Amino acid sequence: MDPLDKLENQSIFILREAYKKFDKLAVLWSMGKDSTVLLWLARKAFFGRVPFPAVHIDTTFKFPEMYAYREKYAKEWDLNLIVGTNEEALARGVNYETTDPVTVCHQMKTVGLQQMIAREKWNGLIVGIRRDEDGTRAKEKFFSPRNIDFEWDYKDQPPELWNQFQSDYDKDTHVRIHPLLEWTEIDVWRYVERENIPMVSLYFAKNGKRYRTLGCRPITKPVDSDADTIEKIIEELKNTKISERVGREQDHSQRYAMQKLRAKGYM
Repeated sequence: MDPLDKLENQSIFILREAYKKFDKLAVLWSMGKDSTVLLWLARKAFFGRVPFPAVHIDTTFKFPEMYAYREKYAKEWDLNLIVGTNEEALARGVNYETTDPVTVCHQMKTVGLQQMIAREKWNGLIVGIRRDEDGTRAKEKFFSPRNIDFEWDYKDQPPELWNQFQSDYDKDTHVRIHPLLEWTEIDVWRYVERENIPMVSLYFAKNGKRYRTLGCRPITKPVDSDADTIEKIIEELKNTKISERVGREQDHSQRYAMQKLRAKGYM
C-alpha cells in the first residue's frame, strides 16, 4: 500500500474511533496546514461533512490571509465553526508589544482553549499535532488524557503498543486525540498535493520568503525560500536542516518554552 494511504487509513480509523467513544467532541482548526489536512481527513472519514464543531481559538493576532481563508472554507465546507477568544486577557492589555511571547501564548491560546472546553464540556478534542514537529510533541500518544485543569502530564500517559489504542475513558475525563502523530511535514505536503487541498497563500514563497508554520503575526517569521509551489516545497524540505518552527519566537524566548506551554495545556 502507498505510504500516504497507510497514514490516511490510520488517521481515519482514529477519527472514527474518537467519534464512537466521545459524546462531546470537537476539532481544533488553526488554518495551518496540519489542522486543515485534519479537517480534510474528517470530511473523508464521515462522507463529506465534519460531524463535530471546528474550533478556532482566536488570539486576534493572526495574519489577515488566515482570517480570509477561515471564512471562505468554513462556508465552503459547511463547518460548524466556533470561534473563541480570551476576552478577559485582552481587556487586561495582554499583547505582544508589552508582554513576553510565552505569556501571551499561554493566556490567548491555552487559557482561551480552557475557557472554551469548560463552557462547551468537550470530553474529546482532536488536534493536528505531529511528533516530528517538536521534541515535546514526540512524547504524545494518539489518545492522551488531561487532568481536571486540562493540563498534560507527559510522564503519565497510557502505553500504545502494536496500534492498540486506549480510547475507553470515564466520560468526565478530557482527552486529546492526535490522528496525525505519525505524519511528517513532507507527508503533509505530499498529501496536500495529492488531494489538491487549498492552503493559505503565506506558505508559498514571495520575494524570496515564505512561512513554514503559521502562528500569531507579531511573533511568526518567514524563512528564506523560493518554493512557490507544492512541488518546490517538498523538494526544499528534503534538503533543509532548518527546524520547522524556527520562525516561532515563543519557542525560543525561554528555555524549554514549548514543554512548559504544553504541560499547561497548550495545543
